Amino acid sequence: MRTPTDATPIATPPDTVAPRSLSDLFLTFTILALQGFGGVLAVAQRELVDRRNWLTREQFVEAYSLAQLLPGPNVVNLSLMLGDKFFGWRGAIAALAGMLLAPLLIVLSLAASYNQLAEYPAVAGALRGMGAVAAGLMVAMACKLVMTLRTNPMGPLLCALIGGLSLVLVAVLRLPLHWVIPAVGVAGWCLARLCIARAERAE
Repeated sequence: MRTPTDATPIATPPDTVAPRSLSDLFLTFTILALQGFGGVLAVAQRELVDRRNWLTREQFVEAYSLAQLLPGPNVVNLSLMLGDKFFGWRGAIAALAGMLLAPLLIVLSLAASYNQLAEYPAVAGALRGMGAVAAGLMVAMACKLVMTLRTNPMGPLLCALIGGLSLVLVAVLRLPLHWVIPAVGVAGWCLARLCIARAERAE
């Protein structure tokens, strides 16, 4: 983990920019968290890649893949990683605070009033509608990120097979994620290493 002496972000590749300050990092993750009804991941891709241009799609996929493998909520892990990437441990704390502070206050307020609100049909309908929106956002994000697989060393076919295997194991066979992610992840890593080694020998 970096330990910078000031709040100056690190240099970024030519096709990306860095957050202007710790407060910019905090506010961005606060805005991101407040949009994440039913899940923040799809909003994170749009905010961090498409709007802020802090990461390329390839960088986002790599960072999210690592965040998914680590214990804990994947988007929280992602916020810690990106905060540290730009501003060291202070950036990690700022990004984490932005991700958790406002939602925590909202959830505590809603939890305190849920027993009074849950009996209203409008509230139940609104929650179901948010679930549908979240599913749509996830599908849209997947369609955007699938294009990054064109440059993957395994090629589109192997990537599709691994993705399809993960889908079958989780959605059809309903195997626990804590078994599927390490198993399929290690298999994907091994295949990627073999493909990279083969490409290096061909050169």
